[in-house]
Amino acid sequence: MGIFDKAKDALSGATDKAEDLRESVGGKIEEGIDKAADAANSATGGKFESQIDKVKDLADKIDGVDDDATPDETPDAAS
Repeated sequence: MGIFDKAKDALSGATDKAEDLRESVGGKIEEGIDKAADAANSATGGKFESQIDKVKDLADKIDGVDDDATPDETPDAAS
């Protein structure tokens, strides 16, 4: 096994661990983002709701999975 094969195996393992972590804490992060957006909307009386929603949507896209999409629309459903 060459050095490139070892590097490939190491990166593959890291990718699997990152995916497992995303799956295990993803829901909690989404809940936290939702709570923060709700608190900001409440504190501002909804004055900046559209801007807060845009930031919330951007935060949702960080992990590459659209949490608001139906299962047929997510990239993982195609694979």
